Amino acid sequence: MAIKVLVIDDSAMIRKVFEQELNKDPQIEVVGTAPDPFVGRDMIVKLKPDVITLDIEMPRMDGLTFLSKLMKYYPIPVVIVSSLAKRGGDVALKAMELGAVEVLSKPGTAYSVGDMSEQLIEKVKAASLVRVHKRDNSVISPVHSAGSVISTASLGIKTTDKIFAIGSSTGGTEALREVITKFPMNCPPTVVVQHMPQNFTKSFAERLNSLSSVEVKEATDNERLSIGKVLIAPGNLHMEIRRRGIEYFVTLFDGPMVFHQRPAVEILFNSVAQYAGQNAVGAILTGMGEDGAQGLLNMRNAGANTIAQDEKTSVVFGMPKKAIELGAAQVVKPLNEIAQTMLDFCK
Repeated sequence: MAIKVLVIDDSAMIRKVFEQELNKDPQIEVVGTAPDPFVGRDMIVKLKPDVITLDIEMPRMDGLTFLSKLMKYYPIPVVIVSSLAKRGGDVALKAMELGAVEVLSKPGTAYSVGDMSEQLIEKVKAASLVRVHKRDNSVISPVHSAGSVISTASLGIKTTDKIFAIGSSTGGTEALREVITKFPMNCPPTVVVQHMPQNFTKSFAERLNSLSSVEVKEATDNERLSIGKVLIAPGNLHMEIRRRGIEYFVTLFDGPMVFHQRPAVEILFNSVAQYAGQNAVGAILTGMGEDGAQGLLNMRNAGANTIAQDEKTSVVFGMPKKAIELGAAQVVKPLNEIAQTMLDFCK
């Protein structure tokens, strides 16, 4: 049975483009489009869509207000569509806190319609697998650290020659918050690919930085890896690590999407396998598809320690499942144990 999608956006062009592109996939059917949340509300009741694509800035009622009401009374998986402005990134992160499961940038900004189409289809399919529940966002308290920072004093970890590499997608913003906020100040240099559009990754990194003991930032080209620093790959750019003498650094570059993604976990993990080998610890977290699974296997074959998130705690058990099937995961752990397990591998 096809995934039923409702598109809510005040732009007639966006509604038309999204409908055309989504209907190209035989597994998806756009059952309706709406110019604002008021029209969309009535169509939801009538058409009962499986997934909604939702703009943020709209007349009569903004997307965040509508999303909050939707999650309280009639929860449905939502893919947020936003511009690439700085404010757009901040608001999109707020939308994910309110219950949205994916984020997409509008075509004509950083992505062509062709690239956007690939990502839109993937995000809608991923969203359709997520079970959403009623939530009253009016009583949600401010977001704090996901857990106590793990002290390295009693662990005896060695951070000078280790590198952490993490890949995630759908559900990854919360999963990464759970993991990274537990890292101590002197954790190994960490590189991360999370499937998000550009500028959204910058806002995400800034948010994580405000919650963490480590420094979290969006990576810049040729930036050196250092103890206590977490580098997030910028949206729309692939990221690899390289080695210069005893130092590691990252390179950023454009290029074809890999597994419909840019940045791709696969590219990062392959570079970590090549340049860090047995000095690396890799973790693949929640997400749809198979991006990073083969790369994690390459890391393990190169001597790295590797971890996959388990099915129970994954929002979408796609990427970890593929890694497990390939034999890429040395251990499989629930989300709340992944930070500790990564640090244990440094003993």
